[in-house]
Amino acid sequence: MSSLENGQFEEGREDLNEDVDTLPSGNEETRAPLIDKPSNFVQLTYSIDENPPWHMSLFLGFQHYLTMFGGTVALPILIAKLLCVGNNGIAKSQLICTIFFVSGIATLLQCTVGVRLPIVQGGTFSFLAPTIALLTLPKWKCPETPKRPAPVQQGNLSCWKNVCTNKTTFNLPSFLKGNNKSSPVPKQHKEDPDAWQLRMREVQGAIIVASLLQVIIGATGTMGFLMKYIGPLTITPVITLIGLSLFDIAADHASTQWGIATFTIVLVILFSQYLKDVTMPLPAYTRDEGLHSARIKMFELFPILFAVLFAWLLCIILTAAGSFEKDHPARTDKMSSLLYEAPWFRVPYPGQWGTPTVSVAAVIGMVAGIMAGIIESIGDYYACARLSGAPPIPQHAINRGILIEGVGCLLSGAFGAGTGTTSYSENIGAIGITKVGSRRVVVYGSLFMMVLAVLGKFGALFATIPEPIIGGVFIIMFGMVTAVGLSNLQFVDLNSQRNLFIIGFSIFIGLVVPKWVEANIHVIDTDNHILDQILIVLLTTSMWVGGMVGFFLDITLPGTEEERGILKWREIHDNQTDEANNEMTSIHTYDIPFVTSYLQKYPFVRYIPFLPYHGQTNDVEDPRNRDSTKMDDILQGENDSDILANGGRETTM
Repeated sequence: MSSLENGQFEEGREDLNEDVDTLPSGNEETRAPLIDKPSNFVQLTYSIDENPPWHMSLFLGFQHYLTMFGGTVALPILIAKLLCVGNNGIAKSQLICTIFFVSGIATLLQCTVGVRLPIVQGGTFSFLAPTIALLTLPKWKCPETPKRPAPVQQGNLSCWKNVCTNKTTFNLPSFLKGNNKSSPVPKQHKEDPDAWQLRMREVQGAIIVASLLQVIIGATGTMGFLMKYIGPLTITPVITLIGLSLFDIAADHASTQWGIATFTIVLVILFSQYLKDVTMPLPAYTRDEGLHSARIKMFELFPILFAVLFAWLLCIILTAAGSFEKDHPARTDKMSSLLYEAPWFRVPYPGQWGTPTVSVAAVIGMVAGIMAGIIESIGDYYACARLSGAPPIPQHAINRGILIEGVGCLLSGAFGAGTGTTSYSENIGAIGITKVGSRRVVVYGSLFMMVLAVLGKFGALFATIPEPIIGGVFIIMFGMVTAVGLSNLQFVDLNSQRNLFIIGFSIFIGLVVPKWVEANIHVIDTDNHILDQILIVLLTTSMWVGGMVGFFLDITLPGTEEERGILKWREIHDNQTDEANNEMTSIHTYDIPFVTSYLQKYPFVRYIPFLPYHGQTNDVEDPRNRDSTKMDDILQGENDSDILANGGRETTM
């Protein structure tokens, strides 16, 4: 996204006969009327209101599905472990299908009635920290598993408790041997196999109630007010601590077989960094050129997917060669029966795990995840608008995007996905790579998410991914989450001792306090059970501790807005709007289909923060209606020279 190709959009495209604020339903290729675009915008093959042919839309939609796949499939596998699902493969597969199904619904809603940008919604890591804090409460902790003693080597025999068996004759190098999780385990008390659903209901209830807050923030436009006080020095520790607080989970999965995990990490680095500019010829079709060969940067688009597939293949080979002992986490046949047991078709539905339960402590913890998700998504909206050739995003569209994202989180809680939904930056990057910003393409991608999610075998297949592969993916992904958080420091003055103190202290205290409280939960005793739970959940949620400390110090310690990074933060959005204002395609890009024209009859609509209203003034001027009289009306008497000085440009349509 950082390196944008300069150029202008091609001219002379066919006009649409249908209104641009309605979703395309035909199979024909459609092109919206365009005018010259600023030179700092990427040259797109299809911009936001343009529609590729249906077959090309299907292919590009499936590409968006594959792009979001790697970040989404890992989440339910991690959540399953937190919920103490254990070896219940069917439950894992159902969780995988549920998160994809809900992501499809959320993406469809966001593209059609939400922010109206080609933006993909998927599972978010922002909810993991409060979920972990909730599920580590004594009430919800998983039953302890006795540690497996290491086998004693006696010649060619492997012994445990004086019982010796023949060892396999195939020996791996020492760095591939991993730990000894495959050793026999003493009998233990077994929990009710459906007890994990009780934990899920608690998580569901917290997500549902916390999501209502996000809906309210979007409906009332509150975020615009909050962003006056929330700056980079608050956002940096919040997002950074999401990644840092998960390092032990990544290590736990990777340590089941460090060799396989390392192989996965190396592949991701190879594909995403060293081979990102390597192109591969693939068949393509366009109206002008017909069927032809196009070179695509496949490794840059799907590094996680390719790494998982190659590492999975290695595990298959090593399993067939007898390199892993029975029930070893890296074996590919460990859960092979799951593919036979899983149903062919299963549609996720609200309340599938039972009626959600609500506790105050859980809800307050989830609010931190909600706020982090909102802040991250706002940045994604601006990036997506720029890369897809959309007009500058008006405030009503941002508010509506936050509102619909809250609805997506609410649905995620109701369906029992175990996490909320948020916008996916990797799919925004894919728009810049493919030069296709069409909204229709992402709508097709959402349909792939929902259709494949009702195939029970689909979820079962990916529930069998060996654990060390997931560990390798976690290390890469959590590292990227941490880096995204730190990238917000580009706006602040890093030569300021004030800023360095706030950054360092807030991140460090966000690691220290949760670690200590986890080990000393008994210290928190206020004689009020509910208050105890609230304090434990908040103080063991790294992003909440670090974020609140950073926020408090940032607004109380003396410092100018320039020093704090607030000015640069605003300039990015303001300059983007100033440069592109009155230069874009149509204000109707962000209108709600079918209802916007009806809403214009009622002046009170202008006071509803998430609804578009063009009765008196336009959020972004429509260049198709631009003439001197219209401009005088809109700008309240400003002359044409003032318009040109502000970047306006006369256009003959």
